[in-house]
Formats: sequence, structure tokens, C-alpha cells
Amino acid sequence: MDFALSDDQREIQALAREFAQAEIEPHASQWDRDHAFPQELLGKLAELGLMGVCIPEAYGGAGADFLSYVLVLEELSRADAGVGVTVAVHTSAVTLPILGFGTDEQRSRFVPPLARGEVLGAFALTEPEAGSDAGALRTAAAATETGWRISGSKQWITNGRDAGTILAFARTDPDTPGPAGISAFVLDADHVRVTRDEEKLGLNSSSTVDLVIDCEVERDRVAMTTLDGGRIGIAAQALGIAQAAYDVARAYALERRQFGRRIAEFQAIQWKLADMSTEIDAARLLVYRAAWCRQQGLPHTEEGAKAKLFASELARRQTAEAIQILGGYGYTKEFPVERYYRDAKITEIYEGTSEIQRLVIARSVLGLAQRALA
Repeated sequence: MDFALSDDQREIQALAREFAQAEIEPHASQWDRDHAFPQELLGKLAELGLMGVCIPEAYGGAGADFLSYVLVLEELSRADAGVGVTVAVHTSAVTLPILGFGTDEQRSRFVPPLARGEVLGAFALTEPEAGSDAGALRTAAAATETGWRISGSKQWITNGRDAGTILAFARTDPDTPGPAGISAFVLDADHVRVTRDEEKLGLNSSSTVDLVIDCEVERDRVAMTTLDGGRIGIAAQALGIAQAAYDVARAYALERRQFGRRIAEFQAIQWKLADMSTEIDAARLLVYRAAWCRQQGLPHTEEGAKAKLFASELARRQTAEAIQILGGYGYTKEFPVERYYRDAKITEIYEGTSEIQRLVIARSVLGLAQRALA
């Protein structure tokens, strides 16, 4: 059993870390206030191959393995979770599903522009009545002589305003209840209309919108008849947020003085930091294990659910602890930990809530039949 990263993985990790520290971290607070990051950042990420890290070179990607991609998400999210989730949705929820489930024509047509970062991807599944219960979605796709007529609305769509390729889910068989009657369609930007920008607690630098779909597409736009999630990517995002909060708290504890001593010398603070470091190590092992299982082509439903459950709840706890260590400063925007706290919460909700992850894990360990859970 080898826990060491390969030379290639360490090189990609270092590349992502250096980019994040130079191009993202100094601006993250301002992007949070502006509720956007500059679109040219995506071009810079693309130049380094970070918009298609784990996509084969034949399809325009960097050709690295899935664990390398997870390492990149961790480093980007450590600097700004909004940038991390933008890349995660683009890759995990759009590019990889098309690569894995699309036809040969769809792979050659849609994947290279996504992998090269020429277009941004968005994943349009959630609706007002369909969140964790993805099978309840109402967007309908009716067969026509030449293709499909799709109509419906989507909610909380990350990257929706700027996406050039949208993976949208619609019910193609009204007589089949649940996920079995649902298919995914690869849509272009002109197939959807943005109706509202969401005001969020955190992840303010990433775009989240409501969409209306009312279009007719050719038959070759149907991409798959299965739902694929990006839980491992969100687990990596949560891990990056937790690591960032710990880094700030540790540095502050070594500098802040009270009662004539650095607060790092007080046992109460030492125990907090010891627990934080230990839990981050545990989360990292779960996340990397899940990534390794997927990379090896092994079953990874349970592993991915465990990684997301533990890492997301860890991120929420640790960002709160970081604020506590910084005291009053932690509650202000002078330090980034309040932003980490706001950004962390959503990782317990999207790509399947913590409650859904527990259901997935329970059904796996008990040997019960799995139902399709978002």
C-alpha cells in the first residue's frame, strides 16, 4: 500500500498551488464582494490544462489521472471555493459524463472544446420540485419528427450564465416514473434563457442562476439515460476549504499574543488545532481513496459518499473553529475565514445532501438495493 503521490501528481499539484496563490488568492475577497470573478481567469486555467486535467489528450485534455484532477480542485478551492466549484461542475458534471456516456460523435464534437476551456460547461438537473429526488423533475422532452422538443425550468444552475454547453435533464418517458424515464441532452447556450441570478450565502464568485429551456434539438443531442454525480469533486472542494481555514488559524495562533504569550501556547488552542489537523488528514485519505477507486475503474459509490459526507461536514466545523480561534477578527472581512465559513455550508447540500449520503452509505453497508439518489 503506497500513500505517496507520483512525480506527475506532485508536479500538477504544485502547478495548481502556484497558480492559485498567484492568480486567485490575492483577489478572492474582492471577487466575493463583487459576486463574480473575471472570465479571463478561465482562459488562464485553460492555458495550463486545468480545465481538462483528467481528460485524455486525444480529446483536448491534459491526459492526467483522476486523482491529479482532485488535487487541482483541492488547491483551487483552498484559494477560492467559487473558482473550485466552477471547474468541478465544468469537469465532473459535464465533460466527464459526456466522455463516459456520450456517443462517439458527441465525444468528438463536445468534449474537446470543453477540455480546452474554449467553452464552459453547466449541469442543469435541479428544479423547484426536484432536488435530492431527481426522479421528480418536470422538464419534458417530447419526440418530434426530427428530434426533441424540450420545455421546462431549472434552478440553482452553477455556471449557467456563462456556459456554452449545458447538460440538461428532461423526462423523455412520461409513463415511466422516477429516474428511469429521464434522459440527458447536450444543449448550447442559445437553447436556454437565464431568468434570475441567485443571491447566495457563499460561493459568491461563482455564477448560480435559474434557467428556462424552450427549444427543439436534433436526436443526436440525447447524451445518456443515467445520472452521474460529482461527489468526489465536491469532497475535494470541501477539503480545500478546510485546509485553507486551518492554515489561517494556525498562522494567527502563532502570531496573536494575549496575557503576554502567543495564543498557540494555550492548551485550548493547541487542542483545537490538533483536532483540525487530524480530521483534515482523515478527510484527505477518504477523498484520495475515492478518487483512486474511480481511477482504477472500481465501484466507488460508497467511497464517494463517505468522502463527501465526512469532508463537507468537516469543512463546516473547521471553518467555525477557525473563526473561534481568530475571535473578533474572524467575524470580520479583514480575514478570509468568514468567507470560508460561508462557502463551506453548501458542500453539505449540493451533489446530494448529507442526509442523502448517509442513505447511500447505509444501503451499501446493509446490502440493500440502491435507489437513484441525487
